[in-house]
Amino acid sequence: MSLMLKTVSAFAITGLLAVPAAAQTKWDMPVPYGEGNFHTKNIQQFAKEISDATGGKLTIQVHPSGSLFKHPEIKPSVRRGLAPIGEILASLASNESPIFGVDSVPFLTGGYADARKLYAAQKPFLEKRLDGEGLKLLYSVPWPPQGLYTRKEIKAIGDLSGLKFRTYNAATSRLAQLIKAVPTQIEVPDIPTAFQTGRVEAMITSPATGVDSKAWDFLTHYNDLQGWQPRNIVFVNKAAFDKLPADQQKAMLTAAAAAEKRGWEVSESETARTTNLLADNKITVYKPTPELRDALMKIGATMTQEWEKSAGADGAALLKAYRGK
Repeated sequence: MSLMLKTVSAFAITGLLAVPAAAQTKWDMPVPYGEGNFHTKNIQQFAKEISDATGGKLTIQVHPSGSLFKHPEIKPSVRRGLAPIGEILASLASNESPIFGVDSVPFLTGGYADARKLYAAQKPFLEKRLDGEGLKLLYSVPWPPQGLYTRKEIKAIGDLSGLKFRTYNAATSRLAQLIKAVPTQIEVPDIPTAFQTGRVEAMITSPATGVDSKAWDFLTHYNDLQGWQPRNIVFVNKAAFDKLPADQQKAMLTAAAAAEKRGWEVSESETARTTNLLADNKITVYKPTPELRDALMKIGATMTQEWEKSAGADGAALLKAYRGK
């Protein structure tokens, strides 16, 4: 009898000890940008809020700089369940559907008010597309407006002809073609080496990326075009999300809403801060000439028409909603 009681007690104690471990879930989250980037910092706060809200029952380990999966591999990995959650630049997936790339159509937007309107118009189409892939959109945050980095002042569109031009998605590759530059796909972590080795000579990206890359080490000029505002998206594997208890799902959605609001606010403040940092580090910051802006706006109009044609009825409906027609 004594032996039986000890055995039952042992099983009971083991069961009690096993409960907390069984109730805890740890997710790995690949992200493409470094720890110092405001998108990554926002995600780390998002993860902390989830952990706090669930009492540590759901934790998310953020893996920055493409250390878990490289940028192009993140979305396929989350879709296949190799990682339950991830972040990408939305337009990186524009080869799968034009819907992912509307925020990266050059000069379609001209500031944060436009960017918000475009996101509101795009969001239903984006959610539908992701849902069909077994993914759920959690939130989206824009980059600061895009500007032009070079080693010389650019006054006219012809000054860009023949330059090796860093691209990061289909839209920037098409832009390089239209300005008669030479497109070269380079991910953010590889920007400094690409310039230092001569693989690229110019790029259009945000002041935040310029600061993260320490552009002053290999470039001299920044043309503040205030171009367009590509956005990152954070999404979750639907099957993994559905397996979470209801309270953890709620915690994640609440944290996502807070991250989106915070991210837009930080993005806007980062625009001024990082542009000033470029100037503080002896990069010449200047505005585009009317000639250059007019030429780029015409290219933007051409690319908007091309995008709408490629996106079909959904594209036409999206642009109609954005333009308020």
